[in-house]
Amino acid sequence: MDNRKKQPFKSGFAAIVGRPNVGKSTLLNTVVGQKIAIMSNKPQTTRNKIRAVHTTEKGQIIFLDTPGIHKPKSKLGDYMMSVAENALNEVDLILYVIDATEKRGPGEEFIIERLKQVKTPIFLVINKIDKVHPEALLPIIDDYSKLLSFKQIVPVSALEGNNTESLLDAIYDELDEGPMFYPADQVTDHPERFVVAELIREKVLHLTREEVPHSIAVTVEEMKRRPDGKTLYIYAAIYVERDSQKGILIGKNGEMLKEIGRRARADIERLMGDKIFLEIWVKVKKDWRNQERMLRNFGFFDEE
Repeated sequence: MDNRKKQPFKSGFAAIVGRPNVGKSTLLNTVVGQKIAIMSNKPQTTRNKIRAVHTTEKGQIIFLDTPGIHKPKSKLGDYMMSVAENALNEVDLILYVIDATEKRGPGEEFIIERLKQVKTPIFLVINKIDKVHPEALLPIIDDYSKLLSFKQIVPVSALEGNNTESLLDAIYDELDEGPMFYPADQVTDHPERFVVAELIREKVLHLTREEVPHSIAVTVEEMKRRPDGKTLYIYAAIYVERDSQKGILIGKNGEMLKEIGRRARADIERLMGDKIFLEIWVKVKKDWRNQERMLRNFGFFDEE
């Protein structure tokens, strides 16, 4: 007879916050083991609050990958900031992610001032440790520890997966006993259309430069199975603010749009396990980032 006491099942919510481009989405995808949040080397990639679910025998952690905290420059920027800041009051734990390769600057101080106003326990997650010498971590830890009282400090490499298991263990140690909020095999609470749209947007971010990445929104207008039962038809629209941006996205002889579609289709097929027929159109909605009606149409205000 096994007399060992069964460990309690723990659960809770953890918000991932930090400046744009410190690796929050990479961390999210690594701990969940599947691409949920899009990754790009361009700042302000995440616009919505992405929920991802990590479930083991120990328990269940629901991660909220929030938009990077920054000073907003548009109505869309205002929305992204409100999402990020509201998340801090909804969770059991905050993971404040910083980049080990960058010196602390005004952007970090902007976030720290906001974190000082919350009572939620905070972990400092030092990311990209694969890119620095181990001795460089001690000054970083010392510097940040003087500014804020952290419950834990955990160095990781989200890209390489280094020390992410230790981070998960530390999170479970912090959480209380609780229910299973989502089925064990569920990794996100976002509908398939949202994830598909994000994968298309990711390809645009990878392939374009300057003002184009921040001027796009992607919606999946139609998603249905073909009569053969083997092919999933997806019709998506990429919205831009100017005709010149439309031209860039379509490219010479349509080559840019074809490449966006080719890369997106490969990722969507991996995600969904289906053969995908993907049709993408580019449409112009002038200055949509500053029009509340358009932002609502694109789903940005649904959670408020």
